[in-house]
Amino acid sequence: MIITYYGVSCFKAQSGETTLAFDPPAKEFNAKEFGLKPPRFQADIVLISHGRHKDHAGRDTLPGKGENKKPFIIEGPGEYEVKGVQVAGVKSFHDESEGKELGANTIYILEFEGVKICHMGDFGEAKLRPETKEAIDGVDILFMPIYGPANNPQKAAKAAAQLGAKIIIPMHYHADKKALKNFLDEAGGCDTKPIEKLTIKKKDLAEKKAEVVVLSPAV
Repeated sequence: MIITYYGVSCFKAQSGETTLAFDPPAKEFNAKEFGLKPPRFQADIVLISHGRHKDHAGRDTLPGKGENKKPFIIEGPGEYEVKGVQVAGVKSFHDESEGKELGANTIYILEFEGVKICHMGDFGEAKLRPETKEAIDGVDILFMPIYGPANNPQKAAKAAAQLGAKIIIPMHYHADKKALKNFLDEAGGCDTKPIEKLTIKKKDLAEKKAEVVVLSPAV
């Protein structure tokens, strides 16, 4: 599996001929303002954590594969199976007041190439609810938002530590570059150097303990 980061909360995960996209930004999002470039790749499946903000809501920005094809869009809680990939969408909230301020958020948990992945979207709750922790616990790779209207590096590091992921990939710090340093200080990965892509297989995770991996946004 190859994982590439495109800034904000957008990732591409590719294995063989299957490509997943998490939270591509809408066309209206001004990526250049944050030194980013919009993602340009074909996807089989697009997962949207919420449609409230244009930096997450690119339902129609990525083409599907093949002539006149569109990717399968997953948006919201539920159980899905597409191209042999099983996906669970878990309801959560974007703020500390059960969505009253910023609305709902969907956490996605899936198995891809035998690797259990969790994308937290714009999760912003004050702490992990027991049912949320139970659903996520034991994932191999965790995409964790570390900054935003209802999040901060300290809270994000604490939540990430509770979930037992073998690889933690910070995301959503485009509006404050200091947030990444603060998160790394809290998570014990202050010497972590950014890499362009993460190439990982299930067997690589067997002996791995919690590790923070920072991905540089693709340009």
